[in-house]
Amino acid sequence: MAICGHLNYMQAVLPSSPGCEDCLRAGRRDWIHLRLCMTCGHVGCCDSSPGRHASKHFRASGHPIVRSFERGEDWFWCYVDELMFELDRGPLPGRIPSGTRIPRV
Repeated sequence: MAICGHLNYMQAVLPSSPGCEDCLRAGRRDWIHLRLCMTCGHVGCCDSSPGRHASKHFRASGHPIVRSFERGEDWFWCYVDELMFELDRGPLPGRIPSGTRIPRV
């Protein structure tokens, strides 16, 4: 079983934006799915989105782990290890509690 070697980079973060902050800055709203950087809270769009800002943030910052910023999804992705995983323990950092309304802009 593969194990992520970068869990120590994970923090309890606050999302930087209700949508992809880079798309919003550029006046765009065409993202498909959002990812939350578990080191600094940057919200970026996934690689299926035109901007691919989450992975661009990883390449610029070196912050290795994102989690899905989609309601009902509790998985994480480590860019360095190219590994998707979930955590079994306690409340997840950056978790979107059930019933939370996330404004889409």
